[in-house]
Amino acid sequence: MPAVSLVPVPYASYLRVYEPLAAFPEPERGHWRRYATRDRTPGAQDELRRSLADLLPTPPVAVPVHESGDAFVTEVDGVVCVCPWRTRLRGWLALEELTRTLPPQLLDAVLPEVVRGQAEADYARWRDRNPDARPWIRTAVWQVPVRWFTLFSDEERDYEPGEPAESGGPGEAGGPRTPSLRYRTPMVEARRRLARSLKTLRDAVDDGPMTEGLVDVGRWLEEFHPRSLVELDYGGLVHALSGAQLAEDRSAADLTAAIAALRAGDGELAGQAYGRLSERWRAVRDRQFAN
Repeated sequence: MPAVSLVPVPYASYLRVYEPLAAFPEPERGHWRRYATRDRTPGAQDELRRSLADLLPTPPVAVPVHESGDAFVTEVDGVVCVCPWRTRLRGWLALEELTRTLPPQLLDAVLPEVVRGQAEADYARWRDRNPDARPWIRTAVWQVPVRWFTLFSDEERDYEPGEPAESGGPGEAGGPRTPSLRYRTPMVEARRRLARSLKTLRDAVDDGPMTEGLVDVGRWLEEFHPRSLVELDYGGLVHALSGAQLAEDRSAADLTAAIAALRAGDGELAGQAYGRLSERWRAVRDRQFAN
């Protein structure tokens, strides 16, 4: 009988940057060089399990006490690239977002005020010592922010349907392989597409949330090595969508079509393409409120 995972599914997507080893100063570069030669490096499920384990104690651990020394590893044209998890920094940033979005009563139930206060004080001290720190991973819950699709083309879409794994195969403990949907592109392409889309939007419409979002993503990307790789991973959202929905999802293509139509002055066609995209992700976001 296939093993059943007891890990809850967080319906989150991820935007990641993988940097070449040359982007890191010593001794960090040496750490990642040795790390990349391991027989097995942790994957997304490993990071998920470790993060969720911190929520089990009473009171819960809002932010890890120590920074993670793990990373996602890939190879681009023969060059080893790593995406450090930086779990502690991302925990602090997620706590800030949680504080802005949840009502006080619900926030207190999730994380007691004393736990939040200690985490916020720790972050303030750490930030004073590391003013230029930034995460290699951005996370969004119950959606893929539409602006992220600006960085990719439909040709870079990589969809793997879920299917049962044979005993001893790549599936965990002989269990079923989950579907995956991701895009990957060189940093230079991501920056070029973002800049072109931003110019089109500013020429055609007034500044708004989409424009502001692109500016924010652009500033973030500028922090990384030009030979980096940018990845959009649907992550846990694959469990919120059916196989047919995943197979038919062409969100990057829809946004590309909307921007191209806007550039050509065809507002009607742009509205149709953007409408398909917005409605698709509105339906996903609405599921977080389903009973």
